[in-house]
Amino acid sequence: MPSAKEYYQRKLESFLDKDKRVFDRVEIPDLKQIKHIHLVGICGTAMGSLAGLLRESGYRVSGSDEGCYPPMSTMIARLGIEFKEGYKESHLSGADLIIIGNTCRVDNPEAAFARDNRLPVLSLPEAIKIFFIDGRRSIVVAGTHGKTTTTGLLAHVFSFASFSPSYLVGGVMQNYEESFHLGKGKHFIIEGDEYDTAYFDKSPKFLHYSPASAIITSLEFDHADIYHDMTDYIQAFSFFVESLPSDGSLFLYGDDIRLRELGSSAKSPVIYYGLEGVNDVTARDVKVSSEGQEFRLHIKDEDIGAFFVTLHGNHNLLNTLAVCGMAIAEGISPESLREGLKTFKGMKRRQEIVGEVKGVTVVDDFAHHPTAVRETIKAIKDKFAGRRLVVFFEPRSNTSRRKIFEEEYSKAFDGADEVYLSVPPFRHNDRREDFIDTSKMVEVISARGPKAFVFDDAESLLESALLNIKKGDIVLIMSNGSFGGIHQKLLKSL
Repeated sequence: MPSAKEYYQRKLESFLDKDKRVFDRVEIPDLKQIKHIHLVGICGTAMGSLAGLLRESGYRVSGSDEGCYPPMSTMIARLGIEFKEGYKESHLSGADLIIIGNTCRVDNPEAAFARDNRLPVLSLPEAIKIFFIDGRRSIVVAGTHGKTTTTGLLAHVFSFASFSPSYLVGGVMQNYEESFHLGKGKHFIIEGDEYDTAYFDKSPKFLHYSPASAIITSLEFDHADIYHDMTDYIQAFSFFVESLPSDGSLFLYGDDIRLRELGSSAKSPVIYYGLEGVNDVTARDVKVSSEGQEFRLHIKDEDIGAFFVTLHGNHNLLNTLAVCGMAIAEGISPESLREGLKTFKGMKRRQEIVGEVKGVTVVDDFAHHPTAVRETIKAIKDKFAGRRLVVFFEPRSNTSRRKIFEEEYSKAFDGADEVYLSVPPFRHNDRREDFIDTSKMVEVISARGPKAFVFDDAESLLESALLNIKKGDIVLIMSNGSFGGIHQKLLKSL
């Protein structure tokens, strides 16, 4: 088996334009000599958070992107970061270092200018490692689902325990204004994304984060736009597991045989958490209420006591178990952990209540994979027991639009009463036969129980749904984008 470096170098060289992707990069200056850093594609969540960390560290930071909207535009302005609309060669003037986001294509004007003029360039993951992980104890949270909530909860628990961690989360915690923080403690807590790094580096982002310890929450095929198949996808996580040191800790979801198999290749000790079978960390006597979940935490058959978390759903209970195991392994006391869990308000865009008008509650969630959709619907039904559930779903991401997930999506909405789908957006190089058929999905969903409808856009969807929404309904809106601003339009219409 080739090394990770060889494996992803071969991927990079498989591109037709490999001459523009494989190039000698200039060595970056000594960090003490760097004053001005420019980020190309600054308005993504991770890039914006990195910009914030660099600004907190005292660097002059500028960035460019095509369109920047709240909350990212607001944050960038508040932090005093220079934003430049669009991509122009002149935007790089005076920068000592350029960081290229992974949304930037090989022909991006700024990326191309930096490459052709041999300017010092880093990817986002490389910059995070060099500026913030080196010299700290890195804890990486990876997995197909749940990594944002798990990372946010972990960062909150460590902060509550006065460990003063640094962190970078792929979403905003409701307890805090930002998704990043530069702390004084030894820990750097980061969400480990398996998506590729940059146009010039096809390795997963998380391979750059030098984990001392890690959590892997789940393992299901995702990102069909960059991974050939499940074997290719699992290989990324195998390389990640093998990168952990022998004195670290690897927490794996133990109810999944694929993760059990993954753990067999680890050099580090492996701790399994779960709710079924034999696990090192588990929850017993689970009690669900509208406020959250109470449970007794057991680690290695020892009863650690009663705990409460404000999150709903089995998937969030599992995320909480992973956090409990890691926190105690890193030296947080059960008492501090208990209080930290209790005070966590959750993540924005993860089962977030965005408003309530005339008895109708509107909930926002980022879910876009079939499993995430199914588990989110279950969790909302638990939280709002007895109320009618209306779901709006926008298949917008590369994952959610793919034909490979059509059958799973058709089964994922079983817990809803009504389902409103929008037709997925198509881009210039898309082939319709590669993507889901929403009309067919509506037929299957309706045959399974919920009433289902499909519309060409958010406006027509909302117009129809408003005729059927009733007092007492929960409207769950799921999209990894803005869904045409449908959240606020719905609240205003109500």
